[in-house]
Amino acid sequence: MRNLNRVHVTSLRAVEAVGRLGNLAAAADELGVTPGAVSQQVQRAEEALGRSLFSREAKGLRLTPLGVEVCERLTAGMRELSRGVALAERRAHGVLTISIAPIFASKWLVWKLDGFRKIDPGIRVRIDADVGLVDPNTADVDACIRVGRGKYPGVKAEWMLDQEVFPVCNPRLAQSLKKPSDLATVPIIRDRYAMFEWDVWLKPNGLDASILGEGPVYSDGALGLDAAIAGQGVFLAWEPLASYALASGQAVAPFPDRYPTGESYWFVTGETARGNPHVTRFRDWLTAELQSSVGGISGRPQPSLEDTRRPPEDR
Repeated sequence: MRNLNRVHVTSLRAVEAVGRLGNLAAAADELGVTPGAVSQQVQRAEEALGRSLFSREAKGLRLTPLGVEVCERLTAGMRELSRGVALAERRAHGVLTISIAPIFASKWLVWKLDGFRKIDPGIRVRIDADVGLVDPNTADVDACIRVGRGKYPGVKAEWMLDQEVFPVCNPRLAQSLKKPSDLATVPIIRDRYAMFEWDVWLKPNGLDASILGEGPVYSDGALGLDAAIAGQGVFLAWEPLASYALASGQAVAPFPDRYPTGESYWFVTGETARGNPHVTRFRDWLTAELQSSVGGISGRPQPSLEDTRRPPEDR
């Protein structure tokens, strides 16, 4: 590794960040410096190596063929360095960092975390609530919770729960809903950015979205659920979003039927992440709690823990 003495690590970090992120501004933001400083570090690295890693074009820097190969290896190396630092920090402070969508965290996980503290009292769980898809291979997180099809390249994804949807409303409004077609008579609350449509639930009941009337529109599923609790209409909810509201009686599901969206909840870790007993315990606890909250509300049989290790198509 003596060749590393010729090039400053700061310059290599700059080259890797620009190569991975595609431009100076993004690299500067990640490294906490100015774009000019990043440009200077890239130039210093090229001078020390005696090779051009980027071509200078009107639109900015572009990796040369050699630069592509170099950056691939630099990214792999920086990733391992990041893991080493993160591991030391977490072991020193006893922290387990989980990346999760804010809606999942606020509507379900925060109400359950005391249960995990009883299982693993020596570990403090830090929730990184972000709508962005964090890469556990490079980010300072131990695991991510994602909703999707599970086809995530470069990571290990373990199935936890299928996403199923069902109408919810407050108890008073539910009194007027005797059959699915009665949805035509009440306001419908919509989530502007939902990954599914009302037809997911209506079609199995021989209906379609044309029967639905108007109602308030929100840009967030949590707000849609709150609107349903407040009596503004009927909202198409899912587990675990609605589990606490249903269990506490704030909302009810007027119809028993639940139908899958094709999406599932996945526990995602780095592709080459080594086994961490705290992560394993958190995964097992989280999966069991998800299954329990769904089974507890719907009365459906719960799969065994071994079943949760297999993708839905294999069960």
